[in-house]
Amino acid sequence: MSDPASPRVYPLRLYGDPILRRKAKALRPGEILSVPGFGPQSVREVANTMLETMFEARGVGLAAPQVGLPVRMFVAVEYEDDEEEHEGQDRPLRSRVLRDFVMINPVLKVIDKKKDRSYQEGCLSIPGIYEEGVARSRAVQVSYTDLDGQGQVLEADDYLARVFQHETDHLDGVLFLDRLPAEVTEDYRKELLAIQHKSKALLSDLAKWEQARHLEQNL
Repeated sequence: MSDPASPRVYPLRLYGDPILRRKAKALRPGEILSVPGFGPQSVREVANTMLETMFEARGVGLAAPQVGLPVRMFVAVEYEDDEEEHEGQDRPLRSRVLRDFVMINPVLKVIDKKKDRSYQEGCLSIPGIYEEGVARSRAVQVSYTDLDGQGQVLEADDYLARVFQHETDHLDGVLFLDRLPAEVTEDYRKELLAIQHKSKALLSDLAKWEQARHLEQNL
């Protein structure tokens, strides 16, 4: 890891990392967070860095467990148009953001029980794998706390509702492949094994970095 004193983005935890299967705990007001491999940060600092991490990975959402924090928080954005229309172009994603969201301790409620399977879904923790057929409720209501400690309630439908459901799943240790037939995961067996190998290497690097950081602090 190049500059541990002033990180710009977090490394993404990958398929096979145990933290992606843990149910995240509620985030307490004023809690100081420590992303593994990085120094202590406020919730606001973590949220801002998560957004930067998400933009760099060209994503639409990112949950705290995906950066090594087992807490109930995620960030997400609504873009002005479809990401695929600008695939391969250099236009910064930030310039296309209509709204961004930081949701702390979100509680999701289904307000339209009809299921939609039409969107292609992927995950920053499972890079390179995309599948249609993930059944998601068409409309949801999310109650959450914002970065100012204020309670908020938001309704979303269609693709944004899917994003919120995907990120809430992460907080419960659920991945989008879990919502597809088992044979889909089997079809990607080779790719998933390669991702797991990268995941193990990342965890090893983070452990070494943490040991070095603690030794430096104790000198």
